[in-house]
Amino acid sequence: MPARVTLTTGKPRAGTIFVGARVPQHDGPETPLEMLNRPESFFPFRPNDGDILLVAKGQTIALTIDHGPIVDPDRLSAAKQLQLDLVLASGSTLSGRAAVELPEQHSRALDYLNATTAPFFELSTDESTHYVNRAHVLFARPRD
Repeated sequence: MPARVTLTTGKPRAGTIFVGARVPQHDGPETPLEMLNRPESFFPFRPNDGDILLVAKGQTIALTIDHGPIVDPDRLSAAKQLQLDLVLASGSTLSGRAAVELPEQHSRALDYLNATTAPFFELSTDESTHYVNRAHVLFARPRD
């Protein structure tokens, strides 16, 4: 699957990630988020300009998948969309939407960010999805 990996040492690097063809939790292939949140500390990444690297998840700030605009209105309206700006330890900022599928009384940005202890979470734009390592987020700024 084509992706861009941003590590703690620099700018995004384009290449390919590998996800499982099947998972026991649902039909279809493993998602990038599921792969990143597995307990293994490393994942394989083939940069466009080189051989396969075994990348440390702990040193991964974000993994980005480009997908183009989401045209399915049901998918866009199925969950509450929170607008967030994330300021990362690298000094960069990511902006996008977080799809919150929590009870109405627990659907604030803080609830979304604290809903799980999994290392990575999703932040989407119309063109891509960022899988962000929460250990590299300095702070989040809700834009709602």
